[in-house]
Amino acid sequence: MEIVATQQNEATLAELYVRVRDVLKRRWKMFGIVAAATFIVLAAGIMLIKPTYTAQTQVRIDPTRDPVANKDPSGRTTLSDEAIDTEVSSFYSMALAKQVVEELNLVKDPELYKKATAATLVNNDEDVRTAIATLLLHELAVYREQQTYVLDVDYSDGDPVKAAMISNSFANNYIKGAVGSRTSVATEQAKWYQEQLNKLSSEIAAADNASASFKAQHGLTVGTVENGYTGTIVDQQVPSLAASLAQAESDAAASRAEYQAALSQSRRSGSGAVTGVLASSVVAQLRAQLAQLNQQRDQQAALYGPLHPMTKQYATSAAEIEKQISAESSRIISALGSAAAASEARAQSLRSALNQIEGIRTDQARASVVANTLDRDADSKRELYKQLSQEAQESLQSSQNSMSSATVVNQAIPPQEPSAPNRPLFLAFALIVGILAGGGTIAAQEMLAAVIRSTDDVEDKLGLPMLAAVPFETSSRPALQVRENPTSFYSESFRIARTALFGAGGWPSDSPVIAFTSSLPGEGKTTCSLAFAQSIASSGRRTILIDCDVRRASLSGAMGTAAGANGLVEYLSGEAQISDIITPTDVDNFHTIMVRVPYFNATNLFDGERMAKLIAYARANYDQVVIDLPPIVGLADGRFLAGLADQLIFVIKWNSTPMPAARAAVEALRAIGKEPSGALVNAVEQNSDMLVAGYYLDRYSNYYNQSSTSNG
Repeated sequence: MEIVATQQNEATLAELYVRVRDVLKRRWKMFGIVAAATFIVLAAGIMLIKPTYTAQTQVRIDPTRDPVANKDPSGRTTLSDEAIDTEVSSFYSMALAKQVVEELNLVKDPELYKKATAATLVNNDEDVRTAIATLLLHELAVYREQQTYVLDVDYSDGDPVKAAMISNSFANNYIKGAVGSRTSVATEQAKWYQEQLNKLSSEIAAADNASASFKAQHGLTVGTVENGYTGTIVDQQVPSLAASLAQAESDAAASRAEYQAALSQSRRSGSGAVTGVLASSVVAQLRAQLAQLNQQRDQQAALYGPLHPMTKQYATSAAEIEKQISAESSRIISALGSAAAASEARAQSLRSALNQIEGIRTDQARASVVANTLDRDADSKRELYKQLSQEAQESLQSSQNSMSSATVVNQAIPPQEPSAPNRPLFLAFALIVGILAGGGTIAAQEMLAAVIRSTDDVEDKLGLPMLAAVPFETSSRPALQVRENPTSFYSESFRIARTALFGAGGWPSDSPVIAFTSSLPGEGKTTCSLAFAQSIASSGRRTILIDCDVRRASLSGAMGTAAGANGLVEYLSGEAQISDIITPTDVDNFHTIMVRVPYFNATNLFDGERMAKLIAYARANYDQVVIDLPPIVGLADGRFLAGLADQLIFVIKWNSTPMPAARAAVEALRAIGKEPSGALVNAVEQNSDMLVAGYYLDRYSNYYNQSSTSNG
């Protein structure tokens, strides 16, 4: 499904291309005339536009000279976008423009004076200056270059020298006038604020001295410690003493508890069960020695008995060790008691010192209330100083628009090339407009021209089947192509029409009489009837072509042969017989009945028996009878003769036959009971999509040309 959709889309684009190409080929003259005329008019207007020259002066703002400028993290001085935009707007002040007018004496400039007096009502010299200043501001353009501190001052004028002078004057007067005046105002403001700030600074110093003296007198001197705490010296001592006291009391409680536990263990189980004794390394060594002596004593007693001297010696040594253990245990318990007493004494000493400092601290707390009052007075003066300083800076910024200095970095010079108009661009635009105008004109003509150009026009709008499309031939007698070049596409189109009319099953015996007609004269029905008759004769069928369009008598011209002594008019007038008017041709099996000269008469030649007899004779003696009828619209002959035909072919000239005329002719035939068998579109352009699928015509043309030289 996707492939099919793609192919359909490609075909649609190709058809659109072919249709556009066909329209251009048909109406290229109109397209060229309209496009060229439009381009010439626009180009002339563009060339008549007076050129404008734009001169540019560059002014650099220096933020480093501004005391209130901001500093970015890298330390560079910066100004806000709003401040620079404000400075740009100051260029457009009327006062600055009038300064430029005065400096350059522009009231004497003829061109500006003429414009100023023509545009506004001028009563005096001041009105003239104001009007010229307004004109200057209208042509002035000031903008910032990206994110830099450079301002571009542009002025446009028809005179490049004048443009440069005015641009430079705006920049110079901006620096001398606008910036200079603001700097002067800022200086006066800064002077007043400095006086106020000096006075307030003296008051702050006096308040700070009073506070410091009172604090020194009452011992409220502030100190610092390593952990960052600030306060008086007494305040700094309290936390340290409190921490030491807490630690001392904790140590004393632990020592007492350990000593009491040792005494309790000694009373219950002896000094050897005391935890401190058990943990002593000395006692542990003595007990190890005692255990070794007891072991040696027991071994000796087991060998020699308890009374042996060595056994007694070991027992004596063991008893000595036990005394040492008992003495060491007593010493350890006594040491625990001494430590508990020392911890208690230290805690008591710290408690007394802390109580003394707390008393001093209470006195200082009362004095600190007064000191705080003095500090608040000094702080309020400092806050006032800070606020006044900020107001001084804001006032300075407001008066200067955050600018304290500006310099001209590039003076304007008279430009060599105009800035407007951009003639190449405008000419290209004019060319595009010309092309669009030409295209629009021929498109409108196509829409307004109700002519027949497509198969849809024939089948949908006229309701007729399409028999064939006959290509346009440049020769004066195109019908002769059927016999001279039978393999041409022109000849093939009539074989296509013949197949569409009779079908592929052979020649029908019930429709030997075929009539060709059209809605209006000049649509090629005589040529088509002649070519169609020759095409049938070339297939071996005896064919006769009867020219019934007596007012034109064009068959002899189409064939390139002279008519005989008698023709159809003579026969219908009773001056000749049928055998006298039949003319053989160079084509085998093909005869004609011509009209010698155009016939104009109110008498209806065909309203009689002789025409019926002629048709009956032709039916009896020929396999195929082809009749060239008069046009249908405006003539009665064609409608009358159409009733004599078995089949009726309606000829339409491509891109020429009006749709209303064709529709009226078809309706007239239907009114008399004759439905055309189909339509034959004549003189179709070679590149039209009505011919062999349009853009494939070249391939078919090559095919027909090759067929003419080969048997294939």
